[in-house]
Amino acid sequence: MKDIEIAQQSEMLPIVEIAKKAGLSEDEIEQYGPYKAKIGLPLSARPKTKQKLILVTAVNPTPAGEGKSTVTVGLGDALNLSGQKAMIALREPSLGPVMGMKGGATGGGYSQVVPMEDINLHFTGDMHALTTANNTLAALIDNHIYQGNKLGIDQRRVIWKRVLDINDRALRHVVIGIGGITQGIPREDGFDITVASEMMAILCLATDIADLKRRLGKIVIGYTFEKEPVTVDQLGVTGALALLLKDALKPNLVQTLAHTPAIIHGGPFANIAHGCNSVLATKTALQLADYTVTEAGFGADLGAEKFLDIKAPQLGKYPDTIVIVATVRALKMNGGVAKNELDHEDLVALENGFANLARHIKSMKRYNIPVVVAINRFMADTEAELTKLVELCAEIDTKAVVADVWAKGGTGALDLAQTVIKTCDKDVAPVELYAKEDLLEDKIKTIVTEIYGGKDVEFSPKALRQLQEFKTFGWDKLPVCMAKTQYSLSDDPKKLGAPTDFTIHVREFVPKLGAGFIVALTGNVLTMPGLPKVPAAMGMNLADDGTIIGLY
Repeated sequence: MKDIEIAQQSEMLPIVEIAKKAGLSEDEIEQYGPYKAKIGLPLSARPKTKQKLILVTAVNPTPAGEGKSTVTVGLGDALNLSGQKAMIALREPSLGPVMGMKGGATGGGYSQVVPMEDINLHFTGDMHALTTANNTLAALIDNHIYQGNKLGIDQRRVIWKRVLDINDRALRHVVIGIGGITQGIPREDGFDITVASEMMAILCLATDIADLKRRLGKIVIGYTFEKEPVTVDQLGVTGALALLLKDALKPNLVQTLAHTPAIIHGGPFANIAHGCNSVLATKTALQLADYTVTEAGFGADLGAEKFLDIKAPQLGKYPDTIVIVATVRALKMNGGVAKNELDHEDLVALENGFANLARHIKSMKRYNIPVVVAINRFMADTEAELTKLVELCAEIDTKAVVADVWAKGGTGALDLAQTVIKTCDKDVAPVELYAKEDLLEDKIKTIVTEIYGGKDVEFSPKALRQLQEFKTFGWDKLPVCMAKTQYSLSDDPKKLGAPTDFTIHVREFVPKLGAGFIVALTGNVLTMPGLPKVPAAMGMNLADDGTIIGLY
């Protein structure tokens, strides 16, 4: 049975009942129909919970499938089945991958959040609010230049791009303002996907309305003819942008198939943005539940590193346990097996591909936080392969637990839940990867060597010039958000497994002062993806009775 069919046959509880289960009163939520709600903030005072935080991450993604969101949901359900009070905090899906190739972000099988169709499509309108706020700023910038340009913005140095929440390669590089003197000032421009935007990052890192406005005001939109940065505050439109985001700032409440309360809010990609759901969502779950299970995008080299180095300091809490999701299939593919051969037992390829998982385990242990491996079981996995993977993890002093959450939901993760409960009880003192006062280039070198397993960093002439500019502006010690292919530990998507002695190539930096970090664009990574030859959209339809067809 397909994921959407399982979801459509499920019986959801009214969202007011899910809110009550989470410890929220009806006055503390704003209903968006019978099964969705936004949580009003700030929450009123309530008894302190255990506030145990579990971060779910994974090996590098492959076409074989890993199931990070599926394990996150299954683990949350299993913790509740084990007598604990647990909640889940996930990211919102982007329409880009939904209509393209990757798929949705609501889990799968019997470990899903629902209503999955709503969540994967328009949900509560957060993505549209972000897109509108972003493009309103773009329009205001061009209008300012057209109406006399009092700030002296150099139209050749405007760095604020327009966005769209769909993969559209034709919009990566465009020219605007053509068609005559009344059509604006001609200049080069481009589009990013909404989830890569600074608006998204700000929404996910803001702690309240005041912080949202402070961050919006600090956005650097471009430079003057004297090469001085220009901010949103200088443009005078901070308040207008905040108005457009006031509802989007509130976390969204839904449920799993097993009726575990789930907060889904914010959806930055981890390869081109910081890859974590909102600080407000995670904070809210921590206030309401003893165990909060959250996830970060793609592999541990991207999402988890950014959770630990960018989000955790803003959240004021590090995870108590890190769960790394791996599959026999993904590791065999990392070991050289073709996708169409993955259903055949191959212990040699599994052992060869284990190097990828071992690298992620080592990098996560670098933070001095307990690590558990969740082996997400697939139907074709043999007992010999599963046993071998558990043994390989044990050889590097790491507990691995098989989880059968797609087929069994929370009952398939009871052993994983018990393991996580034990590791969460350990007293740990997290160790930061780099010091806040380290220079930007030194932070990048540390990430490359300590997390990716690489040897060196090479900066393009443009990136070197930018590093000097950032020192002048006092931006040279901000955190770094690496934009890198998700498919490899290197910046070459074809280098699978655990490559060594490689160099990461930084071609350009993008300052995101509102978010509070500098983005480093590496290799050929794109901030506006393209659609595949056969997009998932081609298999979707709407029946005459309103039933959605083909959405996974």
